[in-house]
Formats: sequence, C-alpha cells, structure tokens
Amino acid sequence: MIPNLPKWIFDGSPIADPFGYGERAVAFLRLLRHPKSTAPRHAFTLDKWQERIVRAIYGPRHPDGSRIVKNVVLLLPRGNRKTSLAAALSLLHTIGPERRPGGEAIFAASDRQQAGLGFREAAGIIRQDKRVLEAVRIYDAHNSVKKIQLRKDGTFLEAISGEGAPAHGRTPAFVFVDELHVWKNAELWKALTSALPKTKGSLMIVATTSGRGQENIAFEIVERARKVARGEINDPSLLPILFETPADADWRDESLWYAVNPGLALGYQDIEGLRQLARDGETSITARETFRQYNLNVWLDHSTDPFIDMAVYDRGDRPLPSDIDRLPCWIGVDMSVTTDLTAVVACVRKGDEFLIVPHFFVPADNLRTRTDRDGVPYVEWAQQGFITATPGNVIDYGAVEACIRGLCERFDVREIGFDPAYAQPVMGPLTDDGFPCATIRQGWVTQSPALNELERVILAGNFVHAGHPVLRWCFDNVAIHTDSAGNRTMHKGKSRDRIDGAVATWMAVSRAAAAEAQSMYDRDSFSNEMGFF
Repeated sequence: MIPNLPKWIFDGSPIADPFGYGERAVAFLRLLRHPKSTAPRHAFTLDKWQERIVRAIYGPRHPDGSRIVKNVVLLLPRGNRKTSLAAALSLLHTIGPERRPGGEAIFAASDRQQAGLGFREAAGIIRQDKRVLEAVRIYDAHNSVKKIQLRKDGTFLEAISGEGAPAHGRTPAFVFVDELHVWKNAELWKALTSALPKTKGSLMIVATTSGRGQENIAFEIVERARKVARGEINDPSLLPILFETPADADWRDESLWYAVNPGLALGYQDIEGLRQLARDGETSITARETFRQYNLNVWLDHSTDPFIDMAVYDRGDRPLPSDIDRLPCWIGVDMSVTTDLTAVVACVRKGDEFLIVPHFFVPADNLRTRTDRDGVPYVEWAQQGFITATPGNVIDYGAVEACIRGLCERFDVREIGFDPAYAQPVMGPLTDDGFPCATIRQGWVTQSPALNELERVILAGNFVHAGHPVLRWCFDNVAIHTDSAGNRTMHKGKSRDRIDGAVATWMAVSRAAAAEAQSMYDRDSFSNEMGFF
C-alpha cells in the first residue's frame, strides 16, 4: 500500500471546473507542438494522467473566479517527462490564456544547467510553430539571460538559478521550481516565495524527485504536502501530487514500479532498463539507493550511502596465497594525527586478484580508553597482531616507516601513495632514500573514479582480504556522499568511526588497477594487434 498516492488521477472522479478554466488550459496545451512528439504534426502529447493534473490545478475556483490552488507539490520519479510538462505549463502563463500582461513567469532551478533544460524545452516547443515563433522574442545567447518574451504585451518567461544574481525585486505570477531536493541554500527560495504574494492569483509548482535527509528545504515542503494529503492539515490552496514509495516497501516489486511511475505503462521508460538497475542494486548498495531514490522516489533518511554491502565484502574472506613475495605491489598510506589510527595497506597483484595486506598503528597508552570510545576491541586486536600498538601516547612514526620499508623488501613495490595530510614525517625520509612515493589527493576528482574501481574489484570477487577484522570495521564505517553530478567521496558514518583502512585501500587498489590498464596498452602484442607497427 502506498499511503499518499494520488488515486484521483486514475479513478475518473469528477474535477470541479465551474468556469471552464481547466478545459481552457487543456485545450491550449493540446495546441502546442513538441519537437520530439511522434503525433501528427508533432502535436504535444498530454496523456490522461497529465491532463488530470492540469485540470486539478486550473479547474477548481472560488465563486469570484479566482483559482483555489496556489501551490502544487509534484513528487515524481525520473523519466516521467516532468521537464516537458514544466515547459508546457510555463508557456501557458507566458503566451497562453493564464498569462498576465507584462507578467513574469519563472523557471527556477539550483544551477544554470538545470534551469536551462526547462527553458530549452519551452523554446523548442515555440520553434515548432512559425506563428508562435513570430509572436515572441527568444533570448538564449551563450552566457546571457535566458528569456522568452511575448511581443504583444511584454509577458515573459525567464530561467533563473541559485547560481545567479539574487532574485529579489521580482513580481512573478508563475514560478516552476525544478528539483528542489538539490537546492544548496534557501536564498532563491526565500526570494521567490516572498515575491509571489505581490501578484494576485500567483501560482507556484514545485516538481522534484525525492531527496535525502531532513535538513533541507525540500523535505520541509514535501512533508507539509504529505500532511495535506493525509488530511492532517486543511489547506485547499496546496495540491499534493506525491508519487513516492514508502521506505520499507519491497523495491524489487515491479507492481510498485508501475504504481509510482505513471509514465511507465505508457512507454516513457524502458522496463528492461529498470530491471537492470534493480539487478545492480542486489549487490551494490550505492546502485540500490540510487534506484530507490530516483526511480522509485523513496525519500532516504540519510544523506550518505554505505559503500558496499558487507555480505559482498565478506566474500573476500579467503586466505592469502603463500607464494606472493616479490609480486607487484602498490601501497596506500592514510596517516593520522599522532593519537589516532594510521593505516598502511598493501595491494599485491596476482592474476585477476587484488590481495590486501593491511597494517594498523595506534599509541599503546590508553588503549582500553580507545576501546570504550570507539566500541571495538583494540586491546584484543593488538594482542592478536591485527594492530601495532606503539609505545607511548603518540604513534611512533618510525614504526610506520619501518613497516613500509619491510613491505618494499618483501614485494615489488611500484608506488607508495600518501594522503598528503600528516604524511611528511614518514614520506620525507622514504623519498630521500629513493622509494617511489606519491601524494594522492582526497577530493572527489581523484576519489570518485577510484571508488568505482574498488567497487568493481570487490563485486567481481577479486578482492581478497583474509577477513582482517580492523579493515572490515573500517569498511563497515564508510558512508558515501554522492553529489548532484554523481561524484562519490568517502566519509565517516559517525564522528567516532574510523575509516582510515578503507581510505588507504582505495588508494592502493585504484593505483594497482590503473597500472594494470596501462600495462595492457604497453604490451607489444597489443600494439601489433592494433596495427601500430
């Protein structure tokens, strides 16, 4: 059961339209043409579920003819042609019967690129009809204001974003807010919402996919819409249209996919594509959470994902081969402040396997206090040899350096990668002695592709770690932050968590994988096969 699903969109129940304004809006939209439409003469496709939404917004009126609905919250998964509907409704208020002479219609998004999507869609619709094109001016030069203006009375549609100049001083009659869940701050939102009451009968439509966490504007707006949908708040001016999935629903259930994606049955999305995303989600938590958030509209209650399903990680709990000495090796080092955990992780390559040899260091003093603080058995780990507890209350950097030198004696070490933070006391002497040291930056530019490589290796079953408990604890603590562009970075799940071993691992494994890819192209046989010689 989906509690807030807008059943009225599909049940054929009557929608009030005492003055015929709902019918007028529908008729106008059907006159438009869309460049991607397959209908005769590229007629704009307004499917039944979309038509019901339009009628519900523009039909119901007060006795004086003013519109009842002032705010719409449309929660819709990706792939349901939200941008096309946004463009059409924006034109309804710019060149259509809902326009106000000299009025402003605004397409608002978090950044210029997103705002430009809706604008280009609207401009594309206009350019399909020569008569409409002659009646407007389109301003869309590169790095300039994006605006469509009706010559007759100066009504205009403009795309604005949170990256641009402040929007104070506006008097919009219509605002379409796109993907509110990724808006980085509230400044543009405050400017627009405070400006709407300047114009009688103004309308704001918020259309977004689900977001993450509760500390953001989008959650506040969607939560109020939920309360209206449930009848907890009586507000006829807000129309909630919430195609969302409860967090505890079975995300593998295809009937659920159809219920929350109104365009799926009409062929908007590829069902086989969704099935592949769901299969990916069986083994990758990141893929699963992405599918749940964007394709099923589950509002996730956390801002970050785990990196890998630990059941998948545990498949690498296999003994390391005995014949690995002198094999190619890459080392990742995550140095800490002198009182925390330091990790040195060697990644040894043997065939397709990435063999992980981790070493950890902590100060010996107050080891039991650390056990209480972090909730893990440091004392037992030290006794069992999984952690080196160096004498005193700070880490002995000499012990870390000696460990790395020992690994270089045992393996054919190709590179020692250091997180630049706190690295110099160990990296400096090694560099002076000619060891192959390098710094690896920790930002998303470096980390996101490296995490993709590490995830690939783990999912392929080629990641062998022999069940090292400290390394497992570090991986279990990892939370992945994914930005709006899909770039990923590692973070601690909680402030007390330690992820040093996982950080050192992605450095080592990604460099080993990169070296493998490079060596493939360096092979003489590869050059001959490609006809280079």
